[in-house]
Amino acid sequence: MTSVTSTIPALVAAHDPASLAVLAPGRAPLTYGGLADRIAAVATVFRKAGIVPGDRVAIVMPDSAELATVFLAIASAATAAPLNPSYRMEEFDYYLNDLGAKALVVLEGSETPARAAALARGVAIVELRPVNDAPAGSFDLVVEQAADTPAADANATPADIALVLHTSGTTSKPKIVPLSHLNLTTSARNIARTLSLTQSDRGLVIMPLFHIHGLIGALLSSISAGASVFCGGGFNALRFFGWLDESTATWYSAVPSMHQAILGRAERNREVMERHRLRLIRSSSAPMSPVLIGELERTFACPVIESYGMTEAAHQMTSNPLPPSPRKPGSVGIAAGPEVAILDASGKLAAPGQPGEIVIRGPNVTGGYENRPEANAEAFRDGWFRTGDLGHLDEQGYLTISGRLKEIINRGGEKISPREVDDIIAEHPAVLQALTFGMPSEKLGEEVAAAVVLREGASASESELREFVAARLAPFKVPRRIVFLEEIPKGPTGKLQRIGLAERLGITR
Repeated sequence: MTSVTSTIPALVAAHDPASLAVLAPGRAPLTYGGLADRIAAVATVFRKAGIVPGDRVAIVMPDSAELATVFLAIASAATAAPLNPSYRMEEFDYYLNDLGAKALVVLEGSETPARAAALARGVAIVELRPVNDAPAGSFDLVVEQAADTPAADANATPADIALVLHTSGTTSKPKIVPLSHLNLTTSARNIARTLSLTQSDRGLVIMPLFHIHGLIGALLSSISAGASVFCGGGFNALRFFGWLDESTATWYSAVPSMHQAILGRAERNREVMERHRLRLIRSSSAPMSPVLIGELERTFACPVIESYGMTEAAHQMTSNPLPPSPRKPGSVGIAAGPEVAILDASGKLAAPGQPGEIVIRGPNVTGGYENRPEANAEAFRDGWFRTGDLGHLDEQGYLTISGRLKEIINRGGEKISPREVDDIIAEHPAVLQALTFGMPSEKLGEEVAAAVVLREGASASESELREFVAARLAPFKVPRRIVFLEEIPKGPTGKLQRIGLAERLGITR
């Protein structure tokens, strides 16, 4: 049975209009009533522009309270498609075309290359103008021209697609993951329930709001509980404790590399931590070492809750529980929303302790990749979604991840398709063959590396190839290490051996 609050606008409207919803440094807070007004205003603007539910509206903006509120509003009135603002022109061109975007929302006056990509594709540009003397997250949308025939009002339904994100695959073509209002609101409530969030809580949002972790794990989970969020403007280790002091936040969620950076500045900010005790710290999107968990818990004197999520599940799948239930460092916890099971090599459900592929099912899970029937046939089995990760469940239902079937590089929560980087490096005239792979990183879990075979008689340096890639891909996709080989290792069938290549080449970091 579908809940009456299974859409984002209904979720916002369900809370006391006078309660605080969105805060930002040096700004008056935005209430739930004000947030509902913002959502309604965007719907009015969109209908006049002919934008209806299901239309894709890309968002390219820096992290801010305005990005938080415009995401909620666009997801309520159409389909939100937030993109990483660090993408290059070629990447924006690809994603806008692949999405079939009808409009692009950018910050007024911004010089993002997304503008040029949108103009070349005939995508309407909508400028967001922050209203700085109004409560946090307030803005006006400036549309160049109204539609010849305005669209009729239409309320969101649980089945409507609220959010689309690309997830990298082992091929160069990322897959579109459509997530409905039901998917998102279910996941948000799952997270709120796991963390026991209430109206008294306040989340400090430091995860990027083009990523499922930030959008659902930090933002919408709080909204589902009637809690508030403080948006400082993305992650900045130098400003984190100042934001913590101003926000009086009770929790935050981040990836391990961010926790490590925060920990490095904690001792000099001891007074802030003593003034504002966090109730919990959450970690997700990349494996977190038990050592780091222990250091964080001792420093902040609160539990660190490690969770396991992915885009296709609208984020959370499992989580370590809050005390007094046991937390198991090294484990990503128990099922925390969807059903979780292990499939053995024969495709049967495995018993506790037996290894296999992690599978999930539940109302938070996407109905399937867009226009990718082959990928869907591979990803779903008997109603279960195959995560591509390997692990086992213990007798108490705690999940331990042992590896990945997929070859995706997980750089601090940023998922990178190695094939995409392969293809760019191979465009260099001196390169005969390229194979991108993950190498170990203490701070990020994995970093991007590449093995390259040069053409006979050609020459190229590591710095030259890195600059070549940097001109075409976002900075986080650029290999930090490039090794030159006479031949890239192959398996028995002649397939290049991407998995385990770092170990085989003796690259430890």
